[in-house]
Amino acid sequence: MPATRLDPIDRMILAELQADGRMTNVELARRVGISAPPCLRRVRTLEEQGYVRGYHA
Repeated sequence: MPATRLDPIDRMILAELQADGRMTNVELARRVGISAPPCLRRVRTLEEQGYVRGYHA
């Protein structure tokens, strides 16, 4: 079970990925209002912490 708290941007990232897990990192970053490199770092951290366990069609 994840042990850290999510900030609003992390919550937006998770919501966007739930809606469309196949979008590019650039599109995800645009939708949540941050640039692509920190968006990718956040997604990877969410994966490592267990918030994202997979991507399904």
